[in-house]
Amino acid sequence: MKDMKKLYLITVVTSLLMVAVFAGARYISSINSKSKDMIRVGFVYDSDESTPYTANFIKAQKELERKLGDKVEIYVQNNVQYADGCENSIETLVGLGCDVIFTTSGGYGETAKRFAGEHPEIQFCQATCSNANEDPVYDNYHTFMGEIYQGRYISGVVAGMKLNEMIENGEITKDEAKVGYVAAYSCDEVISGYTAFFLGVREIVPEAVMEVRYTETWSNYAVEKKTAEELIKDGCVIISQHSDTTGPAVACEEMYPKKRVYHVGYNQSMIDVAPTSSMISSRINWSPYVIGVCEALLDGKDIEDRVEGNVHGNDIGAGFEKGWIEMLELNELIAADGSEEKIEQLEKEFKKGKNDVFKGDYIGVDPDDPANTCDLSKGYIENEYSSAPTFGYVLKDVIIIK
Repeated sequence: MKDMKKLYLITVVTSLLMVAVFAGARYISSINSKSKDMIRVGFVYDSDESTPYTANFIKAQKELERKLGDKVEIYVQNNVQYADGCENSIETLVGLGCDVIFTTSGGYGETAKRFAGEHPEIQFCQATCSNANEDPVYDNYHTFMGEIYQGRYISGVVAGMKLNEMIENGEITKDEAKVGYVAAYSCDEVISGYTAFFLGVREIVPEAVMEVRYTETWSNYAVEKKTAEELIKDGCVIISQHSDTTGPAVACEEMYPKKRVYHVGYNQSMIDVAPTSSMISSRINWSPYVIGVCEALLDGKDIEDRVEGNVHGNDIGAGFEKGWIEMLELNELIAADGSEEKIEQLEKEFKKGKNDVFKGDYIGVDPDDPANTCDLSKGYIENEYSSAPTFGYVLKDVIIIK
């Protein structure tokens, strides 16, 4: 009889706990599904407005404030390191009652996802990561990134047109058609970017080759400038970059008038510091995602149902077709004739779904596993399954890594 009473008691307690759990789940769900008059929005930045990468997120933040006004309260954590700083900053924003927290550097991904698991009442939106759809999957953890290979490719075409002009004018021979790339790290995001750029160059000058040098830093002016100078010494006549300062642009500008070396930037226009060298830049426009997320929360809607883009589970990306990628000012004083018209043509093609950038008579080799190769004659669709780039192969014989 005592055993039966114990069993009965356990059953009752278990049932009550289950009711509480489901009630809590329904409560959290109701919080997320109700429209709101105002939300608190947190941003975690690895730098501040002085660096172009963070400055682009701050542009989105300010656009959010302009569009939604007093419907949003903004809280910002600047210059946050990846380890302890990241954890402390996210904890601070949680404590301030943020409804959504945007973590803007890939180095925050692991910590941000852990916090999402601990705080299901808060939406966490992580830029440039690919872990939203990996176990454990949380409904309140999301990843996002613009399909920047599109802008890189167009930048490469502009560079190729200039390279072709230099050949036609007798400034260089086809054998001297060499471009250089200041690359931060050997990772998929960087490799995908410089490959798209190079394939754009080769669309115009099939004989072109490219030398890549890694800096092992995202943002170091002196290192990036020196790396560009080394590429120039190696015979590169156009320099591009996936790094965060104007160092490479200045290195090209300082060659003038002794030598003409042209430049293609990233994240910001660099024409102001290199008016006779820098031709164009591209950038990710984060505003469509940031504003879309906040409008979704204000309306009580799911983020992936409201934000316009290519949805992969809890991950969203987009290119020119949704305004996520932008080409910045073209330096018409030095760009080859017809560059502006070509840019417009390519943007229209991307908006219509053109996605065969990674295609041609090339073999890509995994830098970490030479036995792993990719035959581009069949084509490779970048961002097919995630907003973060996945093309991590170095093109054999035509891209030189130093």
